[in-house]
Amino acid sequence: MESLKELFRIGYGPSSSHTMGPQAAAIQYLKRHPEATAFDVTLYGSLAATGKGHLTDVAILRSLEPQGSVTIHWEPSIFLPFHPNGMKFAVRQPDGSLLDEWTVYSIGGGALSEGKEEQTTAADSTSLYPLNTMKEIKAWCQETGRAFWEYVEQCEGREIWDYLREIWRVMQEAVERGIDHEGVLPGPLGLQRKAPVYFTKAKGYKANLQSSGLVYAYALAVSEENASGGLIATAPTCGSCGVLPAVLYHLGHNHSFSEERILHALATAGLIGNLVKCNASISGADVGCQGEVGVASAMASAAACQLFGGSVAQIEYAAEMGLEHHLGMTCDPVCGLVQIPCIERNAFAAARALDANFYASMSDGQHRVSFDRVVRVMKQTGKDLPSLYKETAEGGLAKLSED
Repeated sequence: MESLKELFRIGYGPSSSHTMGPQAAAIQYLKRHPEATAFDVTLYGSLAATGKGHLTDVAILRSLEPQGSVTIHWEPSIFLPFHPNGMKFAVRQPDGSLLDEWTVYSIGGGALSEGKEEQTTAADSTSLYPLNTMKEIKAWCQETGRAFWEYVEQCEGREIWDYLREIWRVMQEAVERGIDHEGVLPGPLGLQRKAPVYFTKAKGYKANLQSSGLVYAYALAVSEENASGGLIATAPTCGSCGVLPAVLYHLGHNHSFSEERILHALATAGLIGNLVKCNASISGADVGCQGEVGVASAMASAAACQLFGGSVAQIEYAAEMGLEHHLGMTCDPVCGLVQIPCIERNAFAAARALDANFYASMSDGQHRVSFDRVVRVMKQTGKDLPSLYKETAEGGLAKLSED
């Protein structure tokens, strides 16, 4: 598995796979051809189907147009073999003949691949984690008496805490901007921001209802910031970026957990996300929303369980439930925007993560279905889903756009 720096990325929304990934690819291609004055970019499959709603073209143009002219071709019905989010960059000679072309894939969470599963295009991507399944990592924890976050520290080095501290800062700022940001989200849906209203109303409830209301508000806040192109941290993607910050912000600010313990929980959450990214996928275009919101819920479930003193077995159980109960969730954005049903799903997934933590904490941590097995099932379920339910905006709730 790669560094958590490849999972938790700071960038502008609304989509890690459709905005951050293509922008990163454009920047990399520009570095390969600093002399070029004209670029051809072809977007394929899911990347083309919902690219305009996700500002894919804007991200590419922002990166390449200062250098020269850019022509973008949209091919939503053509799916390249490696991944649904394929794109091809090309530069031509002054006479129009092809000089160079590069095919690359945005595989989720802002990461890129040239088509080999073991290799990404990021120059600093190296395998840091010798253990790549939950079963192996749990055995290491039980043998050494250490926690999940300590395995992260052993593999990444102590410098990972400075990086995670910056991720946590961005998460908190997104929550705080979002709960104070009123108005309408960009795009044709005319969707009103809800976070400020939910935050205000939650404050008026008694403690038990207030807790749920605040978690909703925090998740809505970050997701609405993402939908408006604001600065967020992927967790594990832009489309699911509200779940983990909501849970950690709620526990940090309303249960008085220290920053150090929040960072340890963030490391454990990252480990859970990394396991799914390594053994399945976190891309909605590849496996549906189960790979985004489902994985985010698993990450937040594990983080919460650790904060409340869960054992290694209980933390694994919480993560397993967080993902298991999102199996089969489709990615079907209305109008191709990261708004409906994405924003609401973040709020419900955050609440479900706290439920998974509570359920696991009441148990002894023993359960029949392992986290590794759920990851394998999620991967196969994603493969079995028809493409119209995987970020193409052609099926499911996305059909509302035709009402």
